[in-house]
Amino acid sequence: MSAIGRSRGIHYLQKLSAANIPSDLIEKGQSRVIDASLTLIREKAKLKGELVRALGGSLASTSLLGVPLGHNSSFLQGPAFAPPRIREAMWCGSTNSTTEEGKELKDPRVLTDVGDLAVQEIRDCGVDDDRLMNVVSESVKIVMEEDPLRPLVLGGDHSISYPVVRAVSQKLGGPVDILHLDAHPDIYDAFEGNKYSHASPFARIMEGGYARRLLQVGIRSINSEGREQGKRFGVEQYEMRTFSRDRHFLEHLVSLFLIFFSLVFFTWLTCFHSSTSLHKIFCLRIED
Repeated sequence: MSAIGRSRGIHYLQKLSAANIPSDLIEKGQSRVIDASLTLIREKAKLKGELVRALGGSLASTSLLGVPLGHNSSFLQGPAFAPPRIREAMWCGSTNSTTEEGKELKDPRVLTDVGDLAVQEIRDCGVDDDRLMNVVSESVKIVMEEDPLRPLVLGGDHSISYPVVRAVSQKLGGPVDILHLDAHPDIYDAFEGNKYSHASPFARIMEGGYARRLLQVGIRSINSEGREQGKRFGVEQYEMRTFSRDRHFLEHLVSLFLIFFSLVFFTWLTCFHSSTSLHKIFCLRIED
């Protein structure tokens, strides 16, 4: 199923090539679709940013950005359907919109929404993953540029970790520190031959120099490649089997990091604080 999903754009291009469609014509068409998709995100971010600034009193407003990408999952493709389901659960009538701290989520100074990146529409035009990952990064940057919005990204399989972290690192002007809580290191060089696999994002992040320090805590499913990749990139890996021994040290790390976490159902949530100069990311995956 995943192989079919990953190759859909390729097959589309092959059909166009067989019909002798000029490659520059295809590329121009793809660019128009990408531009239109990013323009929608940009204009919605601009509108929400103007609204928050007009209301005043907010240094940072969390802004939802959906990235419904699931074809890099090696098993089921459900992550692509997650963003609207997450919103549905957030605004379910069985709950209220007030946080434990008393903040009202319906207040745009607390939470806004710029919609979803049109991932499937872009892929339907035959855009490959190299270009698609650039588009994901650009969408994150667009939201970060609209002060005081701060992107909270809804995924999407784990492959989007790479373009999201890359965008944050580039916008902040340097590599970030990452505290990654997960059962898996997701650092395969190219799982099943796919360099953008959901099991490989941290390999791309470390290769690109987007993380200054990567601490992976809670690992309980790791093989020899995971350990070798960890040594290659200087990753600090703390496995569950040694958690009791390492607990005191690890508990004191949390206060140093901002929140960047991913749920096991492939939901990516990113949150950045505007008043800090520390480039920290806290990555949590809640399993079970």
